Amino acid sequence: MPAFGSPHAKSAYRDGVRIWSLHPGQLDRQGLIACWRETLLAQAVLLGRTRGYPRHPQLERFRVLPDPAAAVGRYLTFLADDADRRGYRFDRTRIERSDDGASLEVSTGQLGFEWAHLLAKLEQRSPDVAVEMSRRALVGEAPLPHPMMTVVPGRVADWERP
Repeated sequence: MPAFGSPHAKSAYRDGVRIWSLHPGQLDRQGLIACWRETLLAQAVLLGRTRGYPRHPQLERFRVLPDPAAAVGRYLTFLADDADRRGYRFDRTRIERSDDGASLEVSTGQLGFEWAHLLAKLEQRSPDVAVEMSRRALVGEAPLPHPMMTVVPGRVADWERP
């Protein structure tokens, strides 16, 4: 991935660099693994261990919390839980610390924006999963927020770069 701020960073972000507000169970295999890797990078940024992506717009929502790195650790824990459910093995020792009380709000507009973005990606790379997710949406089972997020009314987040 290009460093944030490089000429290719905006296209990389637009094309899929994402720390999803959606429940990890709604992601396909590729999405879950990419989210894990991207969030590990976010953790490294917040801990000052890398110069890559220091101004990544999706980190803004974590930076307002008392311990941003621990909040990202909680986010990662939920990803690892979903990986376990699927029979994957994510290395939990890579989670530096976790705040079990950390939570974020996600707006209905942001959740809807990400849902549409995810469905477009799934239609290209995992059509069967796209059909299943669309079915779930029709019966009110989707989109669901990430377990550490509470849904509130509102528009797409200011940090989103569509």
